Amino acid sequence: MVHPSMEPYVLAAKEHPRAHPSSLAPDERRRQYREQADWMWPAPEAMASVRDLRLELPGRVLSARLYVPHGDDARGLVLYVHGGSFVAGDLDTHDGLCRRLAADTKMRYLAIEYRLAPEHPFPAGLDDVREAIETVAGQRREYASDDCSLVVMGDSAGATLATVALAQLRATPVEVAAQVLLYPTMGPSLLTDSSHVYHSGFLLDVDHLRYDYEQYLGTSADPSDERVSPLLSRDLAGVPPAIIVVAECDPLRDEAVAYAGLLEHFGVPVELLEADGMLHGFLRLGGLVPEALAIVDDLAQYLENLVGQVD
Repeated sequence: MVHPSMEPYVLAAKEHPRAHPSSLAPDERRRQYREQADWMWPAPEAMASVRDLRLELPGRVLSARLYVPHGDDARGLVLYVHGGSFVAGDLDTHDGLCRRLAADTKMRYLAIEYRLAPEHPFPAGLDDVREAIETVAGQRREYASDDCSLVVMGDSAGATLATVALAQLRATPVEVAAQVLLYPTMGPSLLTDSSHVYHSGFLLDVDHLRYDYEQYLGTSADPSDERVSPLLSRDLAGVPPAIIVVAECDPLRDEAVAYAGLLEHFGVPVELLEADGMLHGFLRLGGLVPEALAIVDDLAQYLENLVGQVD
């Protein structure tokens, strides 16, 4: 059942459905997504400092932004990978959310951008995220401290890129204390019960996401590739402990729950947090709907526990 605080957004989505993404140029979609973010957080959380950075990777540079909350002790650093259906999103679209998460968890957040489809199809964005994790892990003193615990967090498509990148890095010396996946997408098939029940009108339309997967995969990627569909992963043993946040009224809920079960199958510690009555992307609405942030307290506590275990 949709939470009462979310009902106006469901009603608006049903009365004024969004244009199909195929009818908009990528730059226009990104502009609209950015404008939407501006009104979602009318009063962003104050930080001790916010600094824009350049993350140097082999042959390219990613834009990044470091958030230092009041009360921070540089003990934890969260590398944040934004959502946006693989085709939209940037540092500004998730600025309000990163500020709030940093304030609530009392950890530093390093948000990164990555190359977007369709101009840069799979695996460009994934390569960016994987190499960013490697780089930040080896240079953590530049963002926090030598002995800080590194956490990798992402929402929606960003969560997918984060977990796949960490699966690719599990046989390397890169040390990551935890992965936090906020309502991830687990592949283009979208055939679960929740994807049928909440197919449209709940802030994420399945038909729109299918189109965006086509943009992301281009003409040569295989949907059965476990880098595209993490639910098809053959071995996840050794990836970092996970916290997975799902929304009750999200078409992606069931596949995220299934991924939690897959991680447990391979012996990975998992905490599954379900936000009752919430919709896909609900945390981005936290600037307007305080109830959407209720689960952040639980998330902060689980993060504190995981970071504490490796100190």
